[in-house]
Amino acid sequence: MLNSLHWWRGILITFTALWLAKFVLPLPFMNEVLVFSIYTIGCNFLLGRVGFISFGQPAYLAVGAYATAFYLFYFGTNPYIGILIGLAAGFVFAFIVGLLFVRLRSDYFALVNLALSVIIFYMLQKVLADITKGDNGLWFLTNIDATPIFNLTKPSEFFLFCIFVGAAVWALYKYLDDTLFGACCLATKINETKLEFIGYDNFKIRLTAFVIANTTTAFAGSLYAIYLGFVSPEMTGHSRTADPVVVTILGGVGSLWGPIVGTLAYTGLRDVASKFIGNWELIVGFILVFIMMTNSVGLYGTLENWSKSLWRRLSGQKGTA
Repeated sequence: MLNSLHWWRGILITFTALWLAKFVLPLPFMNEVLVFSIYTIGCNFLLGRVGFISFGQPAYLAVGAYATAFYLFYFGTNPYIGILIGLAAGFVFAFIVGLLFVRLRSDYFALVNLALSVIIFYMLQKVLADITKGDNGLWFLTNIDATPIFNLTKPSEFFLFCIFVGAAVWALYKYLDDTLFGACCLATKINETKLEFIGYDNFKIRLTAFVIANTTTAFAGSLYAIYLGFVSPEMTGHSRTADPVVVTILGGVGSLWGPIVGTLAYTGLRDVASKFIGNWELIVGFILVFIMMTNSVGLYGTLENWSKSLWRRLSGQKGTA
């Protein structure tokens, strides 16, 4: 119980710190960090808890983004309804795809998701070009109405909205980690035979985890659509397929806070360091190689270990004094 309370406090402290960061860092950068973190946490859950590595996350991102965009471009003007439609579309799409995909493991799962991303890109760019406008994309920023409580047409209020929904998303995943379902997800990754032996259905556990994770990804797509007021097939391009996996490994696979730390590092290198260093991707590549070859726990895990080591040293010094 005390440990759970510690984590709830951690969520409050983390998102308060992110809110305070807007006074130091540019607001567009912080909005990108929040939405990208939500995008990544689903991938982090799949890889860290279920053992699914997916290079097809942009496909699920695009489903949420385009569902929201279609509503705002063709039918309505309320961004909250647009987000709900994006969530519903993401849930239905993830459920249908999951019925087929979660039966696969390892390399096959990764490759079939990559193929899905390519298919979605081609459909948005060519097959459905009459309604998606192809590479020109859908522009609907001026269609979005101001809304009560949080006016999502204003970047500052969109940021506050993302702070609240981000905290809710992290609370959900922390809750899942602490439940029997979370333990079963980890068990199906480690030893599915033993899990079946004690009476649990591996397929249902994986399918549920897959749907939750990719509905979260679709939610991030809806947020991107609202924030930018624009969507295009480029979001599912081949250059984007590895982004959430890279951030997951960078931050720390399976860590609750890994997506935030990884996103801060990745987005910082891309948006800030790239102004001074031409090939910023090379730095990310070296860091990833180091993490994987040393079996490291990622940036968050490393920071956590260093802080614990420092605390033990300071506590020891106080004790001897």
